[in-house]
Amino acid sequence: MRPILMKGHERPLTFLKYNRDGDLLFSCAKDHNPTVWFADNGERLGTYRGHNGAVWSCDISRDSKRLITGSADQTAKLWDVKTGKPLYTFEFDSPARSVDFAVGDKFVVITTDTFMELSSAIHIKRIASDPDEQTGESLLTLKGPQGRINRAIWGPLNRTIVSAGEDAVIRIWDTETGKLLKQSDKEESHKKPITSLSKSTDGSHFLTGSLDKSAKLWDTRTIKLIKTYVTERPVNAVAISPLLDHVVLGGGQDASAVTTTDHRAGKFEAKFYDKILTEEIGGVKGHFGPINALAFNPDGKSFSSGGEDGYVRLHHFDPDYFSIKI
Repeated sequence: MRPILMKGHERPLTFLKYNRDGDLLFSCAKDHNPTVWFADNGERLGTYRGHNGAVWSCDISRDSKRLITGSADQTAKLWDVKTGKPLYTFEFDSPARSVDFAVGDKFVVITTDTFMELSSAIHIKRIASDPDEQTGESLLTLKGPQGRINRAIWGPLNRTIVSAGEDAVIRIWDTETGKLLKQSDKEESHKKPITSLSKSTDGSHFLTGSLDKSAKLWDTRTIKLIKTYVTERPVNAVAISPLLDHVVLGGGQDASAVTTTDHRAGKFEAKFYDKILTEEIGGVKGHFGPINALAFNPDGKSFSSGGEDGYVRLHHFDPDYFSIKI
């Protein structure tokens, strides 16, 4: 499984996202310039220029025509994927962290960080079909969690929003009323901040990664804990295979805590676990620093990882990966 190394960012990677067809891969990093690549050979197609801060996350519409990015420059931008033109800029009073298109792409959820006196918030915006008619007003703004909200995604049928972050509590909100419907049980919850959240292809369950060195699988409707995956280091990124019962976790310590011996010890590998049995089935080494981003191609035949080292590594699975027996 020889990886393709993609060097297009000057700073650490923060987020990776494939489009629905699986032929394009979008990468976000702290260098202000989201980048798009061909997902089969890693060839760089172009960059989206316009942000003045680290770009924390992105999402791509179902038809691959629009890209949305959230940045530390206190904006979220809507882009034309093909031309790279910015179509609209949503402006906030604090950094924009997480972005997620609703099914149907008519709405987007954007989270903003705590900043000065402002608390973290979740904003729901309508996306106009004609960019000239786009407005910046929020249909709904949700507040409540302590600390930063690191991820917010749409639940089934766009009826709910699932959020998670620094207070380690997972919450489900009603998208019509903004009411808090459920939150995760304190006993079952992570013990440290939740860094990442990734949902399954059908949206019935989702995976969270945390600095408490574990990842947890949850039922999307009930927030009942299904499985826990334990590892030896903080988890920064998680992904669920769309094809096999596998989950992959990536992480490593904070860059400041890394010693020179760590990468030789191979601490920075993407670890694969059996989703049902929760046992580790293998790992993919390669990054010279913590892994901050992971994504599976929608066809399940390849995956990519982004690291603190500024590289995106694209892995196409060998045939024997598909016949791993435990």
